[in-house]
Amino acid sequence: MSAPHDSFLTFEYDDRSRARLVERSIRPEIGEIDDERSWTVLSREGETLSVHIEAEDLVALRAAMNTWLTLVDVAETVGRTRTGSRPAE
Repeated sequence: MSAPHDSFLTFEYDDRSRARLVERSIRPEIGEIDDERSWTVLSREGETLSVHIEAEDLVALRAAMNTWLTLVDVAETVGRTRTGSRPAE
């Protein structure tokens, strides 16, 4: 399936375990959030997590991007709390 609009979100982490933790946290949402206007592919290679979003229109693309950015942010925050590290100020 190919859509007229797409976006690639790329997140770089200090190590593979951090990238894997975030990936495993958000992977269950793949397919659950997708609808007839937008869909997402998640991939990870080493320390890099990639979220590829495709959408039929710009409104759906923006909504999907906001959703995935929020999910990644929450996963990172929970991961920092879980491992005892603090966010950079």
